[in-house]
Amino acid sequence: MVSDSHIALVRASNPSPMTLSGTNSYLVDCGSGEALVIDPGPLDERHVESLVAEAVRRRLVITTIVLTHGHPDHAPAAAPLARVTGAVLWAHPHSAVPHDRDLPLEGEVRAGEHVLRVIDAPGHTFDHVVFYDERAQTLFTGDVILGEGSVVIAPPGGAMRPYQRTLERLARDFPNARTIRGGHGPLVTDARAKIEEYIEHRRERERQLIDALVHGPQSIPQLVARMYVETPKALWPAAARQLMAHLDALESEGSVKATPIGRPLTPEEDEMLNPAWATFVDAQLAEVLEAELGTEYRIERLQLYGLL
Repeated sequence: MVSDSHIALVRASNPSPMTLSGTNSYLVDCGSGEALVIDPGPLDERHVESLVAEAVRRRLVITTIVLTHGHPDHAPAAAPLARVTGAVLWAHPHSAVPHDRDLPLEGEVRAGEHVLRVIDAPGHTFDHVVFYDERAQTLFTGDVILGEGSVVIAPPGGAMRPYQRTLERLARDFPNARTIRGGHGPLVTDARAKIEEYIEHRRERERQLIDALVHGPQSIPQLVARMYVETPKALWPAAARQLMAHLDALESEGSVKATPIGRPLTPEEDEMLNPAWATFVDAQLAEVLEAELGTEYRIERLQLYGLL
């Protein structure tokens, strides 16, 4: 019988357009009085206290912490939670987050009587994993799949083709998964349908991009203005970075050619491609936006992209 009563959601108080209702941290009852935490969340003392309180309420001791990836809305609370609890912190072998042990990619993490399967899941970042809980038939997907909306894939920290391969692998290798517990948003109750939705979304966006390029070579700002005309301009910087990921993939495959434009960016182009987040959002959200969208890496010159 499938049961998920051993899993508790503890949501961080960091809602935003990027984090939706907040970062989802998960407390997993591992038996023998032990608990495991997946993604302790942002650096927020109250959230750390909430995780510890939930463990105490369930008469559990947190002995293990695991990270899906190192973004600032998922990982910074790991260190203070480890200090408070003495838990061992696991992260991807390529993670820049200081940790005690490397996650065994394509292996297992054991805590108490419980086992989580570890799946290397590059694309959103290159230090991303997905965890599978066989008992609950649930995938803990971090920022690979969310409870609602879509995921940002932005160079240089992310790449489109690895991300699409990750989605296809989840569809292929986990046909028995019932639910998805993403890093943000509500519980997904039909895992297969959600994975297929995500796969098709990326295919459709690429079809739209190619259709736009039929009209001739264009820069990313021109493509954003053409393809996202009904999208609020505040979201255009995210759209620009998403298109960059698609264009990088198509260029590497020989479907698209990029030609440098020999002029500086206009103020409008610079605002879209290199937004100064800290001037209009708080410091914590600015850090998340820069990590998610790769905008700490400035784009200094434009290119025209054309079909080959």
